Order: sequence, then structure tokens, then C-alpha cells
Amino acid sequence: MSVQLKSVEDQVIVLTGASSGIGLTTARMAAQRGARLVLAARNEEALRQLVREIEQNGGQAIHVVADVGKEEDVRAIARAAVERFGGFDTWVNDAGVGMYGRMLDISTADSRRLWDTNFWGVVYGSLAAARHLRKRDSDHGGAIINLGSEVSDRAIPLLGMYSASKHAVKGFTDALRMELEEANAPISVTLVKPSAIDTPFPQHARNYMEEEPELPAPVYAPEVVAEVILHCAETPERDMFAGGSAKLHSVQGAIMPRLVDWLMESLYFDRQKSGRPPRPDTEALDRPTTGLMQRS
Repeated sequence: MSVQLKSVEDQVIVLTGASSGIGLTTARMAAQRGARLVLAARNEEALRQLVREIEQNGGQAIHVVADVGKEEDVRAIARAAVERFGGFDTWVNDAGVGMYGRMLDISTADSRRLWDTNFWGVVYGSLAAARHLRKRDSDHGGAIINLGSEVSDRAIPLLGMYSASKHAVKGFTDALRMELEEANAPISVTLVKPSAIDTPFPQHARNYMEEEPELPAPVYAPEVVAEVILHCAETPERDMFAGGSAKLHSVQGAIMPRLVDWLMESLYFDRQKSGRPPRPDTEALDRPTTGLMQRS
């Protein structure tokens, strides 16, 4: 069925991972455009600061402290949206963590924790959103927007487990979309695949290397992704790239995978190392981020 979506200014938007990076940038941009916001992350103080900032600028927002790797926390986000605003129109699954290191070096426990956030957090959020949005009886449907990555299509060395989790997000999102379309649910389901984005992602990632990781060029501003997310909140899209190199890497990986393997083996081990010693106490796999940092 054809899904009609409201303008952002008329929407209630749920946004996970709202305290830093892409999530923070999207929250600020959506608030500027008039959306009412339900902001979720693990860092309560950062969320409180962000809500105050939005309210001081005339916007409306609430916060929910939640670990998206816990299904009950995600259900609490949905309940808060219903209690405060009567429901929501768009749910954005943005929360995610990274992990740098060779696959033989990383621990299974760390890998499972990453999957709790990157994959199961998306599953819990998408299902909570779909159960709410499928009941809509208005003229407008709702949107579920999942943050994948260029590595949803093309894995990268030293980010192997992260790449695997984003491949899984793509598979889940595609299957959910088909099931909802077959059921004629009034829901648009979109996968957004960013390139390398100038956020604190490398600093917040669990790092098994002896150097601080860095993103390989080209690196795009987080506003590029926020614009795509808000476009998809208003306009049904199957999937969208954010940053030109993401599409390039996806196409290259599809049509000449062995050549891209060789190029990545030759270049991307060094390009993801900064030459600087790791920063202490910045990893966010097991604890909240430092909060309210849009860029690295």
C-alpha cells in the first residue's frame, strides 16, 4: 500500500542514541523543524541537558534513560511516547557502538554486547514501533528508520563484528518491510546507510588496537545523515545512502568483490589507525557515552 507520512513539523519522533553523534544532530535538527521528540540514550545527564536546550528554544521533548539492548527498556520508550504525546509517528533506531580489532583478538563477550545494541536494539525498537504504528486509523501512516551503514553492504577489516551486525540489520529491515507491506500495514520501513561520519564513533568504540582508531577519508558531517533521516520521516524510501562514498563502496563491492578485498587489505588496516595512543576511558560499549558530542 502507499504510505502517506506527515511533515516533520507535525510529527512525534522517537530517537534512540540521542546523546551524541548522528542521533544528537538529528534531534537538534528535528526540534528546529518543529517536531516533538522522545529522546532515548543511557546518559541521563546528557539527555536532560538536551531536553532543556530544546525547550529553551521553544521546542517540546522528553527523555527516557534506556539501554536498547534490553527489550523492557525499549518498551518503556514506547510507553513514554504514548503517555506524553499520545503516540508517535516516526521511530528512528540510531543507537549503536563500534569495535576495532582483528576478529581473532576480540572477546566473545564484547561481541555479544555489541550485538545487543547494534542488532537486538534495532529489533526491539522496530517491533515496538510496528506494533504501535500498525494500529493507526488516521490518513497518515508512520515510519521506522533503521541506521545501517555502508558496511551493511561491504564489510571492512578491523571492523568485522560491527560490519556483521550491520549486515544483520539490513537483513532484518528488509524482511520486516516485506512482511508489513504484505499485511498492508501503513508503515514505511527505511534503511539508512551512512558513509564515515565525523562523530565520536572511533573514540566510543571498544578498541583492541594499540593506536586510537580513526575514520578513513572521506568523512562527512553528521548533518548529512540527519537530513536523510528527516527526509525519510516525511517520504517513504526503501533505503538511502548518506554520503557519496557509501554508494560507491556498495557498488564496487557488488560488482568486483575480490578487487575490493585486495584494496581494503592493502589500504584499510593503516587508514583506520591514527598513530596516536588510545584515549583512556572513552569507550562506550559497557557504559554511557560522555554525551552531547556531535563530532569527534
